[in-house]
Amino acid sequence: MILKKTITAIALTAVLLLAGCKKDVIEQPIVGVKVISHSPATNASNVALNKVISVSFSEAMNAATFNNQTFTLKQGTNTVIGTVYYSGITATFTPAAPLTPNVMYTVNITTGVKNAAGLALTESMTWSFTTGLNASGLSSVDLGTAENYVILAKTAINNIPTSSITGDIGLSPATTANITGFSLANAIGYATSAQVTGRVYASDMLVPTPLNLTLAVSNMTTAYNDAAGRTSPDFSELGTDNIGGKILVPGVYKWTNTVTAPSGVIISGSASDVWIFQIQGNLNVSSGVNITLSGGAKAEHIFWQVGGEVILGTSSNFKGVILSNTGITLKTGATFTGRALSQTAVILDANTVTQP
Repeated sequence: MILKKTITAIALTAVLLLAGCKKDVIEQPIVGVKVISHSPATNASNVALNKVISVSFSEAMNAATFNNQTFTLKQGTNTVIGTVYYSGITATFTPAAPLTPNVMYTVNITTGVKNAAGLALTESMTWSFTTGLNASGLSSVDLGTAENYVILAKTAINNIPTSSITGDIGLSPATTANITGFSLANAIGYATSAQVTGRVYASDMLVPTPLNLTLAVSNMTTAYNDAAGRTSPDFSELGTDNIGGKILVPGVYKWTNTVTAPSGVIISGSASDVWIFQIQGNLNVSSGVNITLSGGAKAEHIFWQVGGEVILGTSSNFKGVILSNTGITLKTGATFTGRALSQTAVILDANTVTQP
């Protein structure tokens, strides 16, 4: 009898232990794939008619699970035709035609989207927004009087001859002594150079040049802050910081690290479209890489806001307005259509620079 009771007690203890283990397993949190941000925002209004819908996830996803069934846009019960694309941690939906003005649209991401391990989105994601009346919606960055210069810097502009610059050059608060390699010829309130189709200005020249430059530098800083402060990016960490080979449609792009372009990039959009590239690290464009504009896109509507240094590689061909918090360096033979606006120095080496 004692032996039977002992066996029963042991069996009961084992059952309780197993039940306890099972309970512990059940109570452990299940971590799933989640949407961490999306654009437009929920209930956003006045959304651009050419808006690219974007969704960013908590981890890298399986691109093959993104299609016109798992990522949809509807206006009422009507499904909008468009292209679904996935890169990095962000999926985008680009409508095939401009959206209808002043109506509500609904976005839906289903649990059919999965990560690389096959784990699905925790729950489907649905939200709505309302369009505005304008085709673009994304306003350009106002350069103010900084737009009067093809090159504008604070500390130095150094050139290894022979460069060809089309547009005015400005330097402030540093003085003329910090503009080198141009063989400047003094005039009243400015200087000239055989390498510059335009005028060269510095803070120590006759009035009103110092005041004009002070305002331009202030406007340059304001423009930098404007570009950096645009919220709700359409694309986050696109290409995992490598934009080589990408086709970049209009919108706001954000990277928290250094961005590289080891191969050609196409910027595609209309003449009225705007691109703002927010880069917290450096921007490195490799030698011989071309930035190509397509569909009527204009360099003056492309803004590269860079927290670190910008380096355009040897014989590269770059386009857009560079707003750099640090320096801008053009390697030997690089060609640049745009504006080089630097919070520190601009360094040139037998370059062709043309204002847009």
